Amino acid sequence: MAGTVEGEKIDVGFSGRRCIHSRNCVLGDPHVFVPNAPGQWIHPEAASVEKIVAIAESCPSGAITYVRKDGGPQEKPPVVNTVRVRENGPLAVHAEIVLGGETFFRATLCRCGLSQNKPFCDNSHIKAGFAATGEPPLKEAQVLEAHDGPLTVTPTANGPLKLEGNAEIVTGTGHTIARTTKVFLCRCGHSANKPFCDGSHKRVGFVG
Repeated sequence: MAGTVEGEKIDVGFSGRRCIHSRNCVLGDPHVFVPNAPGQWIHPEAASVEKIVAIAESCPSGAITYVRKDGGPQEKPPVVNTVRVRENGPLAVHAEIVLGGETFFRATLCRCGLSQNKPFCDNSHIKAGFAATGEPPLKEAQVLEAHDGPLTVTPTANGPLKLEGNAEIVTGTGHTIARTTKVFLCRCGHSANKPFCDGSHKRVGFVG
């Protein structure tokens, strides 16, 4: 499911391909994002523009987007590009992401290797019982000249995610473990050095 629901002051977009059902939208305002609705479930007129903007920008997968029509500011890329390592779960990216010919600001990317919607997470890690810490060992991180700008994400053939651009790799509790301008992150689920690739995808015959 995907599309845009037009409102008088704001249009709200939804991408089912990127949604991980975090329920941030429904919990944020169930009058705007109606749970278990048989038909239209997004109602932009049911809350203020600022409320809808706040909910959309809290969506970790970037499935919820918006276009303001009231003259207010549109969403901008963050001041610091971050890749957050979720406990037993995906990589949550917040940046000016350039991926597959599209540009967007938020995404949750599979790192268990089992998603049927690669490179995006589809919650397969939950059913599979994927175990990977969100608190990898802290290391001395290099200093970057800049912290923002485009972050190009490339799922390499049967291999890791290649990230090119400024990025901070951050643990679930907010500690920075790396600052990079180019890095390869595991997406096969087997690296012994998660979240970084160690070449395990070749050993296990990862396809994706």
